[in-house]
Amino acid sequence: MPLIKTSVKSPDYNLDLGHGLELRLNEFLSLAERRIGRYNGRGMSFETNYKQPKSRRILVIDDDKDNLEILLEPLRWEGYDARGAMTEKDAHKIIESWIPHVVILDWIAPSMAGLRVLRTIRQRLAHVSCVFVSENSSTEAIIEALDSGADDYIVKPFVPLELLARIRSQLRIRDLHEQLLYANEKLKELVDTDDLTGLYNMRSLYQRLDFELERGRRFGRDACVVMMDMDYFKTVNDGHDHLFGSYVLSEIGKIIRANTRNIDIPARYGGDEFLMVLTETNHEGAMHFCERLRDNIEKTVFRNGEDSKKLTASLGFAITLPGENISARELVRRADHALYEAKRNGRNQVRFYQPEPGKVANFKAGAENRKKAAG
Repeated sequence: MPLIKTSVKSPDYNLDLGHGLELRLNEFLSLAERRIGRYNGRGMSFETNYKQPKSRRILVIDDDKDNLEILLEPLRWEGYDARGAMTEKDAHKIIESWIPHVVILDWIAPSMAGLRVLRTIRQRLAHVSCVFVSENSSTEAIIEALDSGADDYIVKPFVPLELLARIRSQLRIRDLHEQLLYANEKLKELVDTDDLTGLYNMRSLYQRLDFELERGRRFGRDACVVMMDMDYFKTVNDGHDHLFGSYVLSEIGKIIRANTRNIDIPARYGGDEFLMVLTETNHEGAMHFCERLRDNIEKTVFRNGEDSKKLTASLGFAITLPGENISARELVRRADHALYEAKRNGRNQVRFYQPEPGKVANFKAGAENRKKAAG
């Protein structure tokens, strides 16, 4: 039986299996675009740039050399990066090292290895498209292949143009999957991120802090919480307007991000209060961070149009004690208590929590005491 047909008429059972999925994915992405655009105040599109055929990796598996070349030829015409494999072993090697975008395979008689390869792909590489091309046109064979994980089934003899059209359909679905993953990541960012400052919001902060505390207990590392409050921030709104106040908060967010590491967790606690989780940071490092952040804010002139303002900030921090089993909320409460002391004692300063009588010590006093002890 010839492998190629000249007619483009498809048999009834050669269904367009991807069309419905494409429509559903497109509907979801349209919804995601609208929601992300609404939260960001601007439109956002998930359209991807056109991908050159040579960037698309297609693996063809067939135990007959002539059949293999007949399948590879139209793919190479189209410009795809197409490779062939004649054995199950060779197919697995190529799949593991090359990770194709589409796999075209047959039953590989008499061992039925094609189904084993298909099931292995589905277990390891969920987003690789698999297309069966076979002479077996029985309903049972088509059902078995599709139920085993095939995305499409083409009966030999086939029309090369139809084969290429179906490959393009599978690649479109793959691109939609990638866009869907991107959309999910962006939506998760919206859930976890404060829109004004770009910092984390309180929705997920305690979960992240709990994780850091558990990690610190397991590996014997410190975790630090810093609370920061802008001094006399009410004067910004009273003396200017709320748009300028929003601008100042967004600039504060930029300063905080510039002073924190990738492993830290900066968040907007609410209003003009901010909270930062410093991971693997000791007492000295925490004080250095707080003083640097306080100094950077004090030196900044917040200017937007005709409005300008200089501000200061008060900070308080608390660090976990060795062997202590403390909750995230209790550690935040301690840092908040230190912040209160900083504001009560004149603002524009750093205080830290101490579990001793007196509990809160001045930054400078603490530094002097450590120098005397060391000297």
